[in-house]
Order: sequence, then C-alpha cells, then structure tokens
Amino acid sequence: MSATMHATTLSVSIARDWRELYEAIWRPEVFSTWASGLAESTLEPDGDRWRARGPAGDVLIRFTAHNAFGVMDHRVTLPDGHEITMPLRVIQNGAGAEVLLTLFQQPGMSDHQFAADADWVRRDLATLAARYGAA
Repeated sequence: MSATMHATTLSVSIARDWRELYEAIWRPEVFSTWASGLAESTLEPDGDRWRARGPAGDVLIRFTAHNAFGVMDHRVTLPDGHEITMPLRVIQNGAGAEVLLTLFQQPGMSDHQFAADADWVRRDLATLAARYGAA
C-alpha cells in the first residue's frame, strides 16, 4: 500500500448562492474561463473524457457528472500517463459559496514546485471569484 501524499486545501469565498454558482461553472467547457492551465486550450469531448492542451502537453480530463452536491472533481491524465486527482467542491458558506480545491503533492515533486502550484491555484480561484461572483 502506498503512503499518503502531502495535501493542502485552498478555497475562495464568493458572494453568490452556492447552487447558482455551481450551475454556472460545473460544465467542463467553463473551466477554461478561470483555470489558467486550460485558458489557452479548447476543451474537446473525447468519449467520456475531454482533451485539452495543458502546460505539459495534451491532457485528458475526466469530470464528475452534474450532481446535487456541488462536487466538481476531475482527473487529469498527463502525456506520460500519470493521473492526477483534483477534488473540487462548491459548498454553502452562509448566503454565499465557498469553492475548495485540494492539491496533492505528487511523488517526486519538490516542496518549491508544490508551493508554486498552490500559488497558481490561488490565482485561478481568485479569477473564478472575479468572473463568477455576485450574479
């Protein structure tokens, strides 16, 4: 059995009903409007996955289906076949929403690179809040 990976959960508060926010952002094609790793790519359906151009090359992404719980998990398969799980949730925070993404430090990833990835996620969450805040 493998050891657990170091993880951090990053979040942003958004002044919009959590269900409205989820409905606005759950579709795979919306991710490229706020997730900068996909911003210069067009997500294209490929069976039950989506194909995109990521920073490391072409990636395949499998998204969680629409649901009543605000779950937006996705799994990214890198060009080398390595799969990265990205747990993503939209939950209620009072009258607004909290968007949470858990980032796992991948095997062989330095602490410096993990910190850089966390900063990248923080910027993306800030973009999400700016674009999809109060409707």
